[in-house]
Amino acid sequence: MQPVVAPPPALTAAPATTRAELRATIALASPLVAANLLQMGVYSIDVIFVARLGTTELAAATLGVYLYSVLAFAMIGLVGAAAPLIAAELGRRRHAVRQVRRSFRMAMWLAIGAGLATMAVLANGERLLLLARQDPHVAARTGAFLDILLWATIPAVATGVMRVTASALGRPGWAMVVMALGLATGILGNWLLVFGQAGFPALGLEGSAIASVVTSSAMMLAFVAILLLDPRLRRYRLFGNWWRTEWSRLADLLRLGLPIALTMTFEGALFSAAGFLMGLIGVTEVAAHAIALQIAAIAFQVPFGVAQAATIRVGMAYGAGDRVWIGRAGAVSLAVGIGFMVFTASLLLIAPRLFVGVYVDPDDAANAALVALAVQYLGVAAAFQLFDGAQAVAAGVLRGLQDTRVPMLVALFGYWVVGAGCAVLLGFGFDWQGLGIWWGLAAGLAAVSVLLLWRWSARARLGLLPATVHRI
Repeated sequence: MQPVVAPPPALTAAPATTRAELRATIALASPLVAANLLQMGVYSIDVIFVARLGTTELAAATLGVYLYSVLAFAMIGLVGAAAPLIAAELGRRRHAVRQVRRSFRMAMWLAIGAGLATMAVLANGERLLLLARQDPHVAARTGAFLDILLWATIPAVATGVMRVTASALGRPGWAMVVMALGLATGILGNWLLVFGQAGFPALGLEGSAIASVVTSSAMMLAFVAILLLDPRLRRYRLFGNWWRTEWSRLADLLRLGLPIALTMTFEGALFSAAGFLMGLIGVTEVAAHAIALQIAAIAFQVPFGVAQAATIRVGMAYGAGDRVWIGRAGAVSLAVGIGFMVFTASLLLIAPRLFVGVYVDPDDAANAALVALAVQYLGVAAAFQLFDGAQAVAAGVLRGLQDTRVPMLVALFGYWVVGAGCAVLLGFGFDWQGLGIWWGLAAGLAAVSVLLLWRWSARARLGLLPATVHRI
């Protein structure tokens, strides 16, 4: 019989003050934010290198990376349900090591199953793009790209499990280290294989896909080594008894994880649909939309990291049955996430041309129309930054309460009824064109944020809080 080891006190102790909770939240969120920003770089490397190969190859890489990343992020969201479960187990402090190991083991099983299902979809990438009426030659090149890239799926999803587990166990800094390793590996792999440097063959688009598989596998192996060697993490013996089934735990992961995966899909699909709507207006609008959305996406990584930390902090309080701690952890996370977005919104209002200038020369007369549109869109982005931060962190705190099904329905309604409906109505019915589409996005984010914040504020009336307080 294996000994039961209590988790370190720092993981389970409820902060006595709001200031202490703020310190704990920032300490957890900061490396997660950095890891998210690095991950954006990892997913962008392929497109950056392939851009030099020509328009067709660039289009193929862009479509391939988009399809892969949408599905991979959804599957990472699915297995990310391990975070609130592990956090709650740590909060209870009852047989934490054994229970954490069970959640981790079944999340890894789920990662393999979800990865295989995703690979089956990606293997039909060319057919899917042809059904979407994409250029046949581009679809064929994208299919060839995805036939290789799909092998990165299981390592990527498994890395997602290990990342949230390490973070929940008080070692979030490893996520930042591994993502930095992944970024460096991706840059080196693309440099060697796309253009044939240092004696390697020049494989072009296929070389970029191979580099991504190597990068994903390297990150997975790095996390395996970390979980085995880090003194705080190895005490949990996470890879022990890996063959044992825990069907009830797998059911818990699916119950929480499927709504998370669908929520992420609903949101990602809305912004993708906005891009297609822009395409109905004009090429300049598409380019301006892409620039403004990229700037907004970078800023979003901060509240997204705070949301990840909020899930863990609220989850620990939930497991401990401490309603005061739950309220304090949620309030601090919301204040940090929304507060940062107030800062970024102010920057976008004050100096939008400065940010656009990172992508194009704002003083070049040839870019005048593009810059003018991007600045307009960033004006709207300044408004929806607040809503975007609020909805992200609100979803995170509710996940800490293991509440994911209703937030999924809120996302479906807010993004696709309010958001998509307003985008079409304002963009085409009122002829506001691209600006109307962006106000539609803002409306969708506003609807989701208001509903999720209301649900968080009504958590006691809705029966979302634990009924008992667990003590040892």
